[in-house]
Amino acid sequence: MPHFSIEYSANLEGAIDVAGLCEAIRSSAAGIDTFPTAGIRVRATRVDHYAIANGDPKHGFIDISIRLRGGRPLDVKRDATQRIFAAANEFVAPYMAHQSLALSLEMRDIDPELSPKTGTIRDHLET
Repeated sequence: MPHFSIEYSANLEGAIDVAGLCEAIRSSAAGIDTFPTAGIRVRATRVDHYAIANGDPKHGFIDISIRLRGGRPLDVKRDATQRIFAAANEFVAPYMAHQSLALSLEMRDIDPELSPKTGTIRDHLET
């Protein structure tokens, strides 16, 4: 696993290709050894109700949360965090050049003893 959850302000709808951002994150994650390809999940949720900074509705946000099974060393997680953030930042840079946008990312460990998993995706991946 990692699970990537993206929350974004509704005012970005149509201005940023959110599906493209999901793919940019998935593609970047697939190139990081610590993330098993079969476990990568990227999803985005539009947030309709929000208030930012001085309340001006032109301000937008994208917040990326990465949850992954615990046990990886800090340096490995730091490298993965930086690489995913760089991919997201590169993707939204053209928008940020002319619009108000806050981009953030956080990685959190999931306790493997408290997070059972099952699935058949690995059975259906081409090798």
